Amino acid sequence: MSIPSKSNPVKRAYRSERREQQASATRRDIVAAAQLLFERDGYAATTMTSIAAEAGVAVETIYRSFEGKAGLIEAVVEAAVAGGAERAERAVEDRPAIRKVIDEPDPRRKLELYAATQPGIQQRSAPLLRALRAGASTDPGLGEVLARLENQRLEGLGRFAQHLKDSGALRRGLSVEAARDLIWTINSQVLFDLLVLERGWSLERYEKWIASMMIRSLLAPDPG
Repeated sequence: MSIPSKSNPVKRAYRSERREQQASATRRDIVAAAQLLFERDGYAATTMTSIAAEAGVAVETIYRSFEGKAGLIEAVVEAAVAGGAERAERAVEDRPAIRKVIDEPDPRRKLELYAATQPGIQQRSAPLLRALRAGASTDPGLGEVLARLENQRLEGLGRFAQHLKDSGALRRGLSVEAARDLIWTINSQVLFDLLVLERGWSLERYEKWIASMMIRSLLAPDPG
């Protein structure tokens, strides 16, 4: 007959894992609620109290999970780019769409697959980024959030440019840094706003254009 232990590592590990899962689920609920309210009411008009009510949590829970309202909108933008708060918890290279880009052997098709991710990303994140840019002019905290998000994007595209270089895809004479800057510019929210919102391009036309621009700018000309 076994004697129950006062300290059971298996049970503790199980309880710890369950608490982590519950905490992650709560964070995702808060992010979803905040995104809804930020997009509907605007950043300035959205209060932490209204977010807590929408998410069904206490205000203190939000402050324990995020660095204030500015930290919350940063998490919301990251979730919008990733396609959901759960996906945002993964490394960028481990997300299915990006993994597909990385694993594609054909350089042209690789860039076409990357371009295919952009309409959805822009539709989800552009409204939030516009609000961030508008608020950053008067709120230093939002300015810091915007700078961090831009740095993360630039670093990620730098890894993508290095991947293109390592796979022998970049045209001769084009540095990784120059390739990164081209990808960063072609896929920017500013160009999305100009072409889709101001000029009325369809998402399909926008996707084909950024794919063709990356192919012409980054890859060696087709010998055919």
